[in-house]
Amino acid sequence: MHVYSCCCSCEFLILMSTIWFLETGGQTSIRPYWRCYFPNTQAIIYVIDSSDTDRIAIAKEEFHAILEEDELKGAVVLIFANKQDLPGALDDAAVTEALELHKIKSRQWAIFKASAIKGEGLFEGLDWLSNTLKSGSG
Repeated sequence: MHVYSCCCSCEFLILMSTIWFLETGGQTSIRPYWRCYFPNTQAIIYVIDSSDTDRIAIAKEEFHAILEEDELKGAVVLIFANKQDLPGALDDAAVTEALELHKIKSRQWAIFKASAIKGEGLFEGLDWLSNTLKSGSG
């Protein structure tokens, strides 16, 4: 059992796994150190603020830069289109287009609409991730 908090104020408890939370908003000076956490990574969970349309282009750049990391090449990707409870939030299809997810050809990925504050979509996404990793198809 591991409990880790990394680069943000999140803490998460997982049995038989290790999860690192890396905050992509700002913090450019510590990004080179992220590579210390990449070895043996099986999955990437990317949470996008789907109500922040002004910064979605930056989120896309950050996302694709992460996917280019050599040590993350084999990782499956779960994207949460978060803040679906807010007016004007992009739906999962719009986030898929904005992040250019159709360009991801070499790994398995899925996107789920979510509202972290309401707890909606989180279990569905994590179930997909768990099943994908268990099946070895990731």
